[in-house]
Amino acid sequence: MYYPLKFKPLYKDYIWGGRKFENLGKILPDGIAAESWEISSHPDGTSIVLEGEHKGKKLDELVTEYGSELLGTALYKGKETKFPLLIKFIDANRDLSVQVHPDDEYAHINENGELGKNEMWYVVDAVPGSKLVLGVKDGITQNIFKKAVEDGNISDCLHYVEIKPGDCYNIPAGLIHAIGAGSLICEIQQNSNTTYRVYDYDRTDDKGNKRPLHIEKALDVIDFEIGEGKNTCGLTPKVEDFSRTYLVANEYFAVELMKFSGIVNENTDGERFHCYTVLAGAIEINGTVTERGHSCLVPASAGAYVISGNAQVIKSYVPDLEKNIYAPLESEGFTREQIDNVTN
Repeated sequence: MYYPLKFKPLYKDYIWGGRKFENLGKILPDGIAAESWEISSHPDGTSIVLEGEHKGKKLDELVTEYGSELLGTALYKGKETKFPLLIKFIDANRDLSVQVHPDDEYAHINENGELGKNEMWYVVDAVPGSKLVLGVKDGITQNIFKKAVEDGNISDCLHYVEIKPGDCYNIPAGLIHAIGAGSLICEIQQNSNTTYRVYDYDRTDDKGNKRPLHIEKALDVIDFEIGEGKNTCGLTPKVEDFSRTYLVANEYFAVELMKFSGIVNENTDGERFHCYTVLAGAIEINGTVTERGHSCLVPASAGAYVISGNAQVIKSYVPDLEKNIYAPLESEGFTREQIDNVTN
């Protein structure tokens, strides 16, 4: 298993979606498309290989069949190992619900063994004035928040930030959040689909039904100590012959923004797969071309490989923090405090 895998996008028609994925060159089905699941092995949507030797196979089938060849020697822990990431685009034509996600421990106990959901957002596009909900205002406690929910004054507790293309936000489990209307987001997250809605603007679906809220569970998992979230500007070493910005790094995923024209050498070392989501231009890896608005997965067994093209891409993977994050950044003069403050 040495060639990059490309998958059919899985479109979700949630009520807040639109048609903005067409701006990424995607050919959409009729109706609205709220999310495009690019790489996923979650039961709610499993990616199917688009071309090549494994055309038509599901990602979870490949994980079972190839194990460490696909995931990597550092990540494969036996036949029960799940593909750890879910990569998607989000078209927020309307406001998303105000929501929160649980961590691994809470989800495992309360959601039938599901993983928790830590995630990050990279703003691909946003109309002027687009906003996010990113945490609660400083000083808001669980009791204050619960009373606001009961009184219908939740917005008074929320921390809003205005966004622009190129912004990046880390969304750890426990941070209450919402994506505002007018934004197009690339999201890297754990392989989970557990969401606890706190407020959904009293909207109804095409059958007149309101979507369910999950107030009790949300209050269980909101981390009020986090307070207000922040923009993650990333760290960019100056010695590269191209631009590589480390945006977010934690035990669940690392995300880099790469901008280059020409050739870039990368290496899985056989230890961990790499994923690429193309934001601009196109890339070629081992004969496989991935264009703007699409993603590919480089199996761990690829080892050393070359990326060529004129492109801007999001690279995502599950890191060895010491080897893949601290070592390269400390070698360029960044301190651990700087690294932690920016990427976590």
